[in-house]
Amino acid sequence: MSRHVLALCGGVGGAKLAAGLARAIAPGDLSIVVNTGDDFVHLGLHVSPDIDTVAYTLAGLSDRERGWGIAGETWAFMASLRRLGGEDWFQLGDQDLAMHVERTRRLSEGQALSTVTAALTRALGIDHAIIPMSDDPVATIVQTDDGELSFQHYFVRDQCRPVANGIRFEGAAAAKPSPGFEAALARDDLATVILCPSNPYLSIDPILAIPGVRGALEDLDAPIVAISPIIGGRAVKGPTAKLMVEMGLEPGVTAIAEHYRGLLDGLVVDPEDSEAAEALHVATLAIPNLLNSDEDRLRVAQASLAFAEALAQKRRAER
Repeated sequence: MSRHVLALCGGVGGAKLAAGLARAIAPGDLSIVVNTGDDFVHLGLHVSPDIDTVAYTLAGLSDRERGWGIAGETWAFMASLRRLGGEDWFQLGDQDLAMHVERTRRLSEGQALSTVTAALTRALGIDHAIIPMSDDPVATIVQTDDGELSFQHYFVRDQCRPVANGIRFEGAAAAKPSPGFEAALARDDLATVILCPSNPYLSIDPILAIPGVRGALEDLDAPIVAISPIIGGRAVKGPTAKLMVEMGLEPGVTAIAEHYRGLLDGLVVDPEDSEAAEALHVATLAIPNLLNSDEDRLRVAQASLAFAEALAQKRRAER
């Protein structure tokens, strides 16, 4: 019997590990569930930034220098929009624009986001399942000293400058896991859950905020392993460390492990954090976990899977 892996994933950092997992695991044995709390409507188009980042990365299309979008992108649309006085704070490349237009068209016909995502990722030649966390709208709202800001306004328009003091997930209480997510959680052969090195507060928490998800994960017999997005107190990518400081937390693996208390069986950390990891309440694996190259991504994916299997074997031996 095959052994299924469920990965919970955000944008850039999560997409890199998802690409490594996709190289290590056959398409039928991996479900990549992606945060949609960042989704928003812009210029009349439904934009799903994390889904698109994961899709472009797995399709080999992503711009590695910029960290988002499509390599070799052109910007004629944005130049024309700017000339017309349009809202230009969120960059939509000419190739990327087609994704948002087609997604919006299909959604307007009544298709679910899961159905649309499956069709678009297949069209990009992706065999692995990229699954929205929910087909229902959930919006990440960052509570700041300047008032509440939708995630893209906080992250892109305002460049994370406002001081954050909280986060909430609008619509989460009424949302349901997407059918693909629900099916992955219910699989008899679910062997491992991987929390990709995405921002715990902005990328993984929206997924966990959907009613029933965290409880279902806690009840699983499969080990749950997270890859730390923090190395030596620094965020590998994005505002994780800044957010932690502003919310009264010390950036580091201790805070990451505490945030996931009751959920994690293991945490993958960088050797720079080995000493701090010794005091954690969960098992740890210390390996270089920067994900810059394809080789890095595959190596960390394989090591994380082997770590999870070792934890599963230990659990079985202790019964």
